[in-house]
Amino acid sequence: MSGFARDQMAARVARDIPDGAYVNLGIGLPELVANHMAADREAVFHSENGLLGLGPEPDAAARDPDLINAGKKPVTLVPGGAIFHHTDSFAMIRGGHIDICVLGAYQVAANGDLANWATFDRTMPPCVGGAMDLAVGAAKVFAVMQHTDKAGGPKLLERCTYPLTGRGVVDRIYTNLAVIDVTGAGFAVVEMAPGVTRDQLHDATGAALAFADQSAPAQAMESATR
Repeated sequence: MSGFARDQMAARVARDIPDGAYVNLGIGLPELVANHMAADREAVFHSENGLLGLGPEPDAAARDPDLINAGKKPVTLVPGGAIFHHTDSFAMIRGGHIDICVLGAYQVAANGDLANWATFDRTMPPCVGGAMDLAVGAAKVFAVMQHTDKAGGPKLLERCTYPLTGRGVVDRIYTNLAVIDVTGAGFAVVEMAPGVTRDQLHDATGAALAFADQSAPAQAMESATR
């Protein structure tokens, strides 16, 4: 029950980004979203270290070690892209100028609480970064993550057990098994990965799930071209 691959998850997030949106991409899996925007739509991708107008990941020969995102990964800039001070970047975040933030997550609760900066694993040092500012500064928060942890335990829970990044901030969750909205009544399944059953999704989730008619298994997604 592997479900969507990482690039398929990123492509699914890209499908939900409206034309013209200003979108922060967090560290890790969210970074892949810039590779998958459809050619007929344009989003302005932001990185918290002071970049606006991120393009797709560069080929190895085109990498510039001085042009990196917040995760220290090589990136490209689209025509008109800008590089600016870290302070100005956070003024943009805290000033409410980000339409969508795409973040990774350790856990998400049924009420939208987000935990993505610390666990109880001493081999993984806690790292706040800009996640707390982004979680409350962006108009919408999309969490993209594996549905379960390495031990097979659920990461979508009734209540988070890890320290919170933000309370009630997550709007939609994208996992390798499903796309799930956070509603006033809890988790609502929008779409399931091909081959995943409702019983399997229930078993992998630590909170109740509501299923709408449209949450039938999705068609296998082609990875979008750059």
